[in-house]
Amino acid sequence: MPNLRQLEYLIALADTGNFRRAAELVNTTQPTLSEQLKALEVRLGAQLVERSRTRVVITPIGEQVVTVARRMLADSNEITRLAASGGRELSGVLRLGLPATIGPYLLPHVVPELHRRYPDLRLYVREELPGELPALLESGKQDVVVSLLPLRNANLVVQPLFREPLHLVVAADHPLAGKPAANSSDLAGLDVLTLGAGHQLHDVVHGLCTEFDARLRLDYEGTSLDMLLEMVALGLGVSFLPGLYTRAATTSDESIRIVPLENRAIYRSICIAWRKASLHQESYRVLAELMRDQVLNRFDDFSVVA
Repeated sequence: MPNLRQLEYLIALADTGNFRRAAELVNTTQPTLSEQLKALEVRLGAQLVERSRTRVVITPIGEQVVTVARRMLADSNEITRLAASGGRELSGVLRLGLPATIGPYLLPHVVPELHRRYPDLRLYVREELPGELPALLESGKQDVVVSLLPLRNANLVVQPLFREPLHLVVAADHPLAGKPAANSSDLAGLDVLTLGAGHQLHDVVHGLCTEFDARLRLDYEGTSLDMLLEMVALGLGVSFLPGLYTRAATTSDESIRIVPLENRAIYRSICIAWRKASLHQESYRVLAELMRDQVLNRFDDFSVVA
């Protein structure tokens, strides 16, 4: 039976493709890592790594071993966390991953109550690209992730949280700024700004542009919601921004206006997810309920995902 340290070395080599970088990643020396991987191959009776002077290739059976090894290390970390928590609900370290378009605007409404109820919980938060969150969760690098629906993965439990409105935001001197509401004909042909490809918000706004016959500007892609808002204020286009963000950023900003849509509400659906194999299922459900309640109790225009 291989030991967990050997499996960790193999995963590091698969992730970096380089013995030196893999050794640095797991805080060991290159000869030690190489010797341990050779010992692992002897123990398993299979070649896991093809070695040459120019490159490192994980063999097909090695790739399969890496997949299982990631699950084993994730389970080992779960056991360690469970023992450290003493079986108490929401205690110890919890690693939470979420996109930059959600985290800074959701957590201020959640964390104070979370710490009040569960003072022994240590929350480690990391912003990640949305497309990377499922893999980080499966590999055990995150315990829980908050993301957008749909999130389809057979190895994950996906729990819907709430629907967040998307608001049409325009410059204060834009022709739509003085209207009580905009209709679909008002949006036809408008230049629409959004985040770059790879962000889930980009995909949502792209769909809205198709629906309303608006133009998605690919020559002015924002790198953050704040940058998008600045570009809107400068008159480079309009944008659809998430409700949690607009509540935080536009309250006292006189350079922009939020324009309601006539007979049309636009939402994005937010979810929380964790591994099906996790030993902390009930704690994560409690966390999901707390997040949902904190948002829905504060904001009337947010709703439960249908």
